[in-house]
Amino acid sequence: MTAERGGAPFLKRINITSFGAFTDKVVGPFTPHLNVVFGENEAGKSTLASFAGGVLFGWEEARGVRNTYKPKNAERAGSLFFAPRPAEGDADDPDAELVLSRVKNVDGLQGPAGLVDDIDRETFQTMFSLTSDELRSLRNTTDVTAKLLTAGSGTGASPAHALAEVQARLAEYTSKAAGIEHSIVRLAAEQDELRAQMTAAAEEAERYKGQDKEFHELAPQRAQLLARLDALNTSIEQLTAQRATLEKLDSQRETLHRQRDELREDEAALAAEHRVREQISDPALVSLGAADERALRDRIDALAEEQAKCAHSVDLAKENCATSTAAYEALLETDDAQEANEKRRSQRSVQVGLSIALPFVFVAAGVPLFMHGREINSLSFTALGIGLVVFALMLAAAALVMLFRPDKAAEALEARKQDAQWVMLQDKKKLETCLAAQQQLSARIRAQLDASGLAAAQGSLRSARSLLSEAKDARAEAGLFQQRQQALASRLSAVEDNLADVERQRARLIERAGLHEDATVAGIDAAIDQKTRQRAGLLETSENLNRRYGELKQELSQAKRAHSFDEIKLRYQQVRTRQDESAQDYARLLLARRMLEAAIGAWESKSQPEVYRQASRLLSLMTDGRWVKVAMTPEGRLQVTDSVKTEREPVHLSLGTCQQLYLALRIALLMTAENVGRSVPILADDILVNFDARRRLGAARALAELSRTRQVILFTCHEEIVESMRSVDPALNVVEL
Repeated sequence: MTAERGGAPFLKRINITSFGAFTDKVVGPFTPHLNVVFGENEAGKSTLASFAGGVLFGWEEARGVRNTYKPKNAERAGSLFFAPRPAEGDADDPDAELVLSRVKNVDGLQGPAGLVDDIDRETFQTMFSLTSDELRSLRNTTDVTAKLLTAGSGTGASPAHALAEVQARLAEYTSKAAGIEHSIVRLAAEQDELRAQMTAAAEEAERYKGQDKEFHELAPQRAQLLARLDALNTSIEQLTAQRATLEKLDSQRETLHRQRDELREDEAALAAEHRVREQISDPALVSLGAADERALRDRIDALAEEQAKCAHSVDLAKENCATSTAAYEALLETDDAQEANEKRRSQRSVQVGLSIALPFVFVAAGVPLFMHGREINSLSFTALGIGLVVFALMLAAAALVMLFRPDKAAEALEARKQDAQWVMLQDKKKLETCLAAQQQLSARIRAQLDASGLAAAQGSLRSARSLLSEAKDARAEAGLFQQRQQALASRLSAVEDNLADVERQRARLIERAGLHEDATVAGIDAAIDQKTRQRAGLLETSENLNRRYGELKQELSQAKRAHSFDEIKLRYQQVRTRQDESAQDYARLLLARRMLEAAIGAWESKSQPEVYRQASRLLSLMTDGRWVKVAMTPEGRLQVTDSVKTEREPVHLSLGTCQQLYLALRIALLMTAENVGRSVPILADDILVNFDARRRLGAARALAELSRTRQVILFTCHEEIVESMRSVDPALNVVEL
């Protein structure tokens, strides 16, 4: 539902069943962006803020004299109504509301608890529930920053949380507390105790063998041999451990040397790339200001519009000229005109033939009838013959008239040809005029581009836009180069520090081993091999003594004593096995801790510069340019710089400026860590009371900027604060208590 309607849900209204002095109280509605809850003193603004935090993360337990807002005769209870953030143009959907409610802490949060899965109680109290007192500091600034920045790293859990879990498990392995079975310290103590029991059992067995003279002779030799073997074993174990440590340190040193060389190569490559880009880009265009660039782009857009109109006129003139020319040539050369001429000639021939044939036929018929009528004295035949002759004469006259009458179709065709020729000449003239205007416009565009420093575009508006875009990219590349150069320098410094630390550890290790300062793993291997050969000889001697010793012990010792000694040895081996397993787990945890610390360091190196850049911008906005930079010192302390480059720590700032600093840092963290508490509102309880009018207005602008991505609810009893908020956000939602 959230994805379909445009974003994370937001707090729509508050319904208090019973909390503090409120009973069946509804407060709202709230908007997804900037809200102000306005009321007089003791109207319940702080109660509302505490209620919202209590519903989300549990009611406060009664400790000391703190106000927990628990009614006398009822349980604290109520609900928070969240609504999907509507997309632009959509109306609110009451049926889609999400309700979170709480009665008792043991019952937990009721409703879609996934709304607060991306935030914990400590982060809410530190970053989302703000009061004037909270803005005086930011406890554990480095830890809070790492926690927020790594919360959006894309892993199943925050690396900062995972690191804390690993640290806790490491502490268990080195703890002396009872009940931790895998504690290396406790296992070592148990092993020492079992070793003492084994020694006691051996001594007790030797007392029993005192009866035999041979036993008394063998006992000192065996003890001496065992002592020498123990000394050799201890020495070999120490050398083996030192060899593993030295091998690990050498591997680390080689890796760090390689990393240092790679970072130096990256620095050189980055500098070379930057020099190449500076040579490619036009310095005049790169130094162009934002206002000048916008004005130049506006002129280019105006010229492009004029060029498009001129091109459209030329295209239209070309189309009209081609159409009129085609029409004229069609009248001259088409097959239809030839067929019309053939048809007119055929009709002419038919007319001539009929004008001759018909009168001749009627005369030929009429004269015989006339003569026959005269012969037979028949008036009808005579009249009919005369009529046919007269009709033949009339037909001949009509044929002559039609023969010599002008051909109107031919005249119409000629008139059409003249009209088509006239239109063609007009269109050609118009095309010549448009082409001339287009050439003049092209010359004017080139002159203006040359005058604006875009001569490389050679009169092309598209090339001019490309040059401006390349210059803009070059400016961005320059800023990115500075950031990357600083990041590389920081990483190189860290690698060199680690390399120096590895060298110091290696020197101490070699000194403890009693070797030459240039000793290598091969030298330790040689020492181990020598002591191993010595131990093999002693073991052979020891086996002979122990064989005889066992024979005597079997004769003189009781079976129970032998059984008890075996049990102690078995327990001793079991403890040693558990100790080895714990050591392996401890090594894996150390490796995990190192990897997590490296991952957090890499993530912070990318995200923290953006946090302090945003905090610097917001602090400058709040202080009207008086303080312009927020940074973290290498020792992990906050430091601010004013407009004349004076650096101070927060303890040396005034109360108002200190609150503005920590408000700017919180807003920057909230704007950067977008995946933390996406649905949780920012509750600010009268945090602007210590700001003067001008700095209050700057802080209001910063809160308005935060409200574009997060819901902000400001509680206040001051009308001037409400007016300041309304001046920076005309769409401010004011809820009165």
